[in-house]
Amino acid sequence: MTSSPYDRDLDRNPANYQPLTPITFLARAAAVFPKRIAIIHGALRRTYEEFYGRSRRLASALELAGIKRGDTVSVMLANTPAMLEVHYGVPMMGAVLNTLNTRLDAAILAFTLDHAETKALIVDREFSLLMRQALAHSKVKPLIIDYDDPVYSGAGEGLGGEDYENFLLKGDPNYVWRPPQDEWEAISLNYTSGTTGDPKGVVYHHRGAYLLAIGNVLTGEMGRAPVYLWTLPMFHCNGWCFPWSLSVAAGTHVCLRQVRAGLMYQLMREHGVTHLCGAPIVMSTLLGATDDEKQPLINPVRFFTAAAPPPQAVLAAMKSAGFEVTHLYGLTETYGPAAVNEWQDEWNELDSSQQAQMKARQGVRYQVLEELTVIDPETMRPVPRDGATMGEVMFRGNIVMKGYLKNPQASAKAFYGGWFHSGDLGVMHPDGYIQLKDRSKDIIISGGENISSIEVEDALFKHPKISAAAVVAAPDVKWGETPCAFIELHDGMEATAEEIIAWTRSQLASFKCPRHVIFCSLPKTSTGKVQKYLLRERARELWPSG
Repeated sequence: MTSSPYDRDLDRNPANYQPLTPITFLARAAAVFPKRIAIIHGALRRTYEEFYGRSRRLASALELAGIKRGDTVSVMLANTPAMLEVHYGVPMMGAVLNTLNTRLDAAILAFTLDHAETKALIVDREFSLLMRQALAHSKVKPLIIDYDDPVYSGAGEGLGGEDYENFLLKGDPNYVWRPPQDEWEAISLNYTSGTTGDPKGVVYHHRGAYLLAIGNVLTGEMGRAPVYLWTLPMFHCNGWCFPWSLSVAAGTHVCLRQVRAGLMYQLMREHGVTHLCGAPIVMSTLLGATDDEKQPLINPVRFFTAAAPPPQAVLAAMKSAGFEVTHLYGLTETYGPAAVNEWQDEWNELDSSQQAQMKARQGVRYQVLEELTVIDPETMRPVPRDGATMGEVMFRGNIVMKGYLKNPQASAKAFYGGWFHSGDLGVMHPDGYIQLKDRSKDIIISGGENISSIEVEDALFKHPKISAAAVVAAPDVKWGETPCAFIELHDGMEATAEEIIAWTRSQLASFKCPRHVIFCSLPKTSTGKVQKYLLRERARELWPSG
């Protein structure tokens, strides 16, 4: 490579280069807005000065307890002040934060603790029995710290470790925390849901966490001093990195242990909540509130949702209730949301059905993601931008994980060809917006034709009696596979399989319509995703030879 004057005598040094880390966001917020309320939890009000001091105490106490750089600190916590503190205190002393999914079973948690080689474990009293069972099956013997949240009034005893508040008292509130020597250093470890085998440990680095935190602020138009209600579990992709995002804008965290309609409305009105995130079930909870539970909002509330795009009727109801819904898309491997359905002003002139088509798209890349496209996984070439040719959605950039912990084969497969392979199938529209069509394993091949289960599900969701639907392949002698629909109806509603099939025939080409309809409660993962592999197994049991 030809040398130029810009390549000489212009080396990086401490004055012009510092590794990026989201910890600096809290340090700045505490310096600039020390008395601003950072955390609300029940009667508790905690300022940024206190938030920063307690996080430094935690870092100091962990170091004094023998935790070292690169050690894993696992936490089993609800959306509480302690969960916010660990997002800063753990990486402040060089350890790696592992937020455990509070909805998993003891066997999976035991696997996680062992795989992560957990050195310290902080446990909320509500989950102590579950964690006691997990520890009985695990090999690691971590330092145990019990957290007793005064807001929690349910059953549960500590594991016999040191009390969290007493542990913090051992630490120094003026602890001189260490930024990472390299922004590529791990900051957190998140495990995939593991519905088809052992979960994989997804490793985030400081650089990615820093960038996505800023990306959330930009995408969410969070502005100055936003008020964020914690309906999204912080254990899920580190709460989509919002524990770090709020410090960028010196906003206020409103903690919430359980998603309950009445309490959500109360907190939104009392504290002037401006933003929240959640799965579609959170929207259903808000819209399903009783008249006694509902309270008028004092300002518009931005609601970020992922997974399948909400039906048009739900979006309309949310808008009438005072919520502005934004559709996001991402995976655990991309720190949570990495794409957004960026709404164009001219789309407001479209009719409702055309707007629904636009809202069904997953959208375009976050500002902090370098590339997002749809590629033919066989040729590794981009598919035509025709809105019809399917390929695999792939990501490339600084908010893609470091890789899977202790699983180089899985990492190599995920990063084949210099792209992160999402496993999601989609199309690219002429305007550059992507739209998911299916997971690669969920495509139904019937008589040589590819059928998108998402397309069939979208048609089913338009039926006024259907509250939830999942479509999988069932064996078929003639066609090889045929769509099978599993349906949940709204409370009090009744329908027949013939009625549902006839409905889909009015919406879809006949070969795409389900031949089988089963009414049942859909099995879901701990994060609310439908467990389609269980439905595929049931379909094979019901029609073993087609």
